[in-house]
Amino acid sequence: MNSLQIRRTGVAVAAAVLLPFSLAACSDSPAGPTAAAGDPAGGGGSAPAGALPVDQPFGPACAGVPKEGAGSFDGMAKDPVATAASNNPALSTLVAAVKKAGLVDTLNNAKDLTVFAPTNEAFAKIPKADLDKVLADKATLTKILTYHVVGRKLDPKQLENGSFETLQKGTVTTSGSGESYKVDDTAGVVCGNVRTANANVYIIDTVLMPK
Repeated sequence: MNSLQIRRTGVAVAAAVLLPFSLAACSDSPAGPTAAAGDPAGGGGSAPAGALPVDQPFGPACAGVPKEGAGSFDGMAKDPVATAASNNPALSTLVAAVKKAGLVDTLNNAKDLTVFAPTNEAFAKIPKADLDKVLADKATLTKILTYHVVGRKLDPKQLENGSFETLQKGTVTTSGSGESYKVDDTAGVVCGNVRTANANVYIIDTVLMPK
């Protein structure tokens, strides 16, 4: 009888010792999945921010691009870069400059390009007398415009800390991350990763000048 009581007492003690651990394990298991779910959610929040620019256009000026037609993102993707730019009203000054320099066929017939495309507002920052002088000088105009073009397609990831030879044979530098990029530390990308049939276009808010 004494032996049975001792056994029962031992079982009770063991249960008392083990019960808190099993309860702790049970209470941990809901917390575990919640924490794990929190991590992917956190990771999921940052992943799209990093991945978004690679997959589609980004930047504040993208909101002004037409939703449909030749000037939309889908429409521009079907045309070579000079033609695609001509369908975007925000790039009309650039298109006029490209025509004056005789670069339409050069840009349209190239295989893979990256074009840093200044907006009309970017050209408006240049004093009118200076801009008119440049537009009238084909050699200088060609030099400036080809400085905005790199002879290969660049995705946003490559712009994070980049240095690239341009068609003008100068070097353009890029920096930034996510949806915020600078070109030559002076021009901001206002609508990036715009696809055309033969180029990736980054619309910028300042005209670049060859160094």
